[in-house]
Amino acid sequence: MGRFRLSEPAGDLIAWLGLILMASAFLILTMTREPSLPRTSFRYHKKTEPFALVILDPGHGGQDSGAMAGNVLEKDLTFDIAERVDRLLGSQGIPTLLTRTGDSYVSLTDRAKLINRADHAIVVSIHFNDGPRPEASGIETYFAAQRTTGVPGIASWLPFLQKVGNVQPNVESQSLAQFIQEQLVAHTQAINRGTKAEQFYVLANVRHPAVLVEGGFLTNKNEIGKLADANYREQLAVAISDGILKYRDTIKASSDNIDGAGP
Repeated sequence: MGRFRLSEPAGDLIAWLGLILMASAFLILTMTREPSLPRTSFRYHKKTEPFALVILDPGHGGQDSGAMAGNVLEKDLTFDIAERVDRLLGSQGIPTLLTRTGDSYVSLTDRAKLINRADHAIVVSIHFNDGPRPEASGIETYFAAQRTTGVPGIASWLPFLQKVGNVQPNVESQSLAQFIQEQLVAHTQAINRGTKAEQFYVLANVRHPAVLVEGGFLTNKNEIGKLADANYREQLAVAISDGILKYRDTIKASSDNIDGAGP
């Protein structure tokens, strides 16, 4: 059987359409991608704060209860801790924003959209763990190893463009996670489960340094007992606040040293 061949005019038309499609794709990518900035060090102007806003993201809410242990619901604990951190940071003159108010449901997509509308911010998402073993315990803090900005809008229908995004290393988020984790362990004496890289949606799809705290296991009776104590929850909040402040102060000191070393 002979091979199917296009007529010469039809072949030329397809070639031109292919060229136009490729040029359009390149133009869309050029216009929508964020600039790829070097991430090897923190560089801020000496008089500029490392961030102007802390966005607190209490996990779950509304019909989404999260992990449960009897009448203890993750959504209630996350909001309680977020309100405490909000108060502590406010006392330091640091502006804050919560991704949900009260017991309301906000989708992951809407959380990310809200976060991305803010300028010059950092993000702390607050959660509590559950596990298959009742003896599992401790605190851990997550960051996204890479922050990905996909191709939105008109280009999203092109399958090959969906795989092409602006992928940036995420050292700021890793640093923020380390500072917060250190303070959480120091304040609570909980088992240190460390910092871990994970592409959780709200971490990987926002344009600011972002971390996710897992403040204990609701499948562990000992940790549930601790979390029932308002004083312990206050210590969790103080630890998160202190971690944020140490992150800020370290960046400012590094920036001052860089600026001071100039001619």
